[in-house]
Amino acid sequence: MTALRKVRAVPAAEGDEAAFLGVVRSARGYRWRETLEPQRANEALAISQQHGLPELLGRVLAARGVGLDEVPVFLDPTLRALMPDPSSLTDMDKAATRLADAVLRREPVAIFGDYDVDGAASSALMARFLAHHDVPVRIYIPDRLTEGYGPNAAAIDQLIGEGAKLIVTVDCGTTSVDVLDGARARGADVLVVDHHQADERLPSVHALVNPNRLDDISGQGHLCAAGVVFLVLVATARALRQRGHYGASVSEPQLIGELDLVALATVADVVPLKGLNRAYVTKGLQVMRARDNVGLRALQDAAGLGEAPSAYHLGFILGPRINAGGRIGDAGLGARLLSTEDAGEAARIAALLDRLNKERKEIEQAALEEATAMADRMLEATPGLGILIVGSPEWHRGVVGLIASRLTERFKRPSCVISWDEAATNGAVTGTGSLRSVAGIDIGGAVRRAVAAGLLLKGGGHAMAAGLTVQRTQLDALSAFFATELAGSAARLAARASLAVDGALVPSAVNDALVDLLERAGPYGQGNPQPRFVFPAHRVKFAKPVGTSHIRCVLEAGDGSRLDAVAFRAAGQPLGELLMASTGGLPVHVAGQLRRDTWGGRNRIELQIEDAADPRAQQDG
Repeated sequence: MTALRKVRAVPAAEGDEAAFLGVVRSARGYRWRETLEPQRANEALAISQQHGLPELLGRVLAARGVGLDEVPVFLDPTLRALMPDPSSLTDMDKAATRLADAVLRREPVAIFGDYDVDGAASSALMARFLAHHDVPVRIYIPDRLTEGYGPNAAAIDQLIGEGAKLIVTVDCGTTSVDVLDGARARGADVLVVDHHQADERLPSVHALVNPNRLDDISGQGHLCAAGVVFLVLVATARALRQRGHYGASVSEPQLIGELDLVALATVADVVPLKGLNRAYVTKGLQVMRARDNVGLRALQDAAGLGEAPSAYHLGFILGPRINAGGRIGDAGLGARLLSTEDAGEAARIAALLDRLNKERKEIEQAALEEATAMADRMLEATPGLGILIVGSPEWHRGVVGLIASRLTERFKRPSCVISWDEAATNGAVTGTGSLRSVAGIDIGGAVRRAVAAGLLLKGGGHAMAAGLTVQRTQLDALSAFFATELAGSAARLAARASLAVDGALVPSAVNDALVDLLERAGPYGQGNPQPRFVFPAHRVKFAKPVGTSHIRCVLEAGDGSRLDAVAFRAAGQPLGELLMASTGGLPVHVAGQLRRDTWGGRNRIELQIEDAADPRAQQDG
């Protein structure tokens, strides 16, 4: 069975790639290309034949680099097959031994986490494990606005003053050299459990478990912090078992039951869904369906999620609500929600997070409109600009990362969005910024080099996302530094931006069986993109704006079959304008992802539109 339509790819110029359906510039400025490279077509066929899979699924797997022998594990990712020996991570045994010592001594432990979903889930994982062993535990989440990211001296001093002899930092700490060296000088042991990129110099702590430290060869650098924490807990439980701790009076924790938190963090932190991460998310979603975690159950109810959660719900429904606490409310709400066993407290926190998320959307929308206008003016003056840097004292610090993501998505180049603090410190105005990048440009590395050059007060992050603190007087120098670092690569990438598609469909081929088939290759996300299909030469029979920025429409094929569709954040943009202008007119090519919609008891499949193209407007070259 195959639902794919055979379509032509227009031959490309030498050194370029073929244009799918001849689309060289879509509404969003993309050249369309086929995800499956021509040289892998035979491998797709071999996957289908050897494993007895439909042709469509074979093409999807081959296009994502799944080898012939990897197919069974990819389609059924299990911890048994994919989880490494935790001891393969540098410092793991030292960390597990120290945590086991704390359990055996009933030693108070302080957990210092980050204020995002990964930090909240990591903190909750560690706290739930220690609470199971009746170990006194204290979670400390810094305030995003007043303390910023990572350990700070005042907070560490407070925890030590409260009696903490063991401090565990989760989703932070790798670059906090001076602060954590100070904790050790005061007599506290520190364990760092993190996944952020590391410098050569590390803090002098008891153990630092981070698969992205330079001397770690475990190959697990794709894990989020919660994924690393889970391995630490597995190793700690093993150490306690070897020391005879478990028996009639103390039961061994069922760590599998905590994978719902790991799955949530893995999806929300947008780490690659490959290797162990696929098992984390697949098994974690199964655990979440049991609704055993009191906090997650309350959050699902507050969000009105009445169906079995999917990776989509983790990333776009639950994750943003937990993040809302750290962005514009109490930074510790997420960790408290995910670690509590009190149903009443969970319901209260979940309702508060749901309200804060609504407020966050309003704050973000107002700032985004202003930031977009700034970016438009900058690019009009300098079209080849390699990075967008915009800022305002009016923008809430908690939403600058979201705005940066939107700008990068729209303008297809790295973006830096800064919230300036009007209250000068020592006579200097400072700003807190978030950066987002595009594939092929390591923005985290550029930020770390800016710190080394003395242009930033602090900064760090990943290849695709980073944060910084900068003095306004250094902004021009920073802009020049980034321009030199990127050296025009962003503009070149933007000019060559492409949209990968997995094939062409018609509405009559879209049904539950097709969606079920595609879901076999999930979960989808970073590193394993959701299949994207083109509906070629379809008429837009009906289109209207919904909400503040979306377009909902109905597509119709030549055979009369129809498909409901929605284009998020497309109103007023070239994509939305093309859809609206095409209503009742000439056919257009429409690209997007199929999604099962069960909201409000419905059971239908709709297309989430990502791009469209006017067939008449294409001209190669």
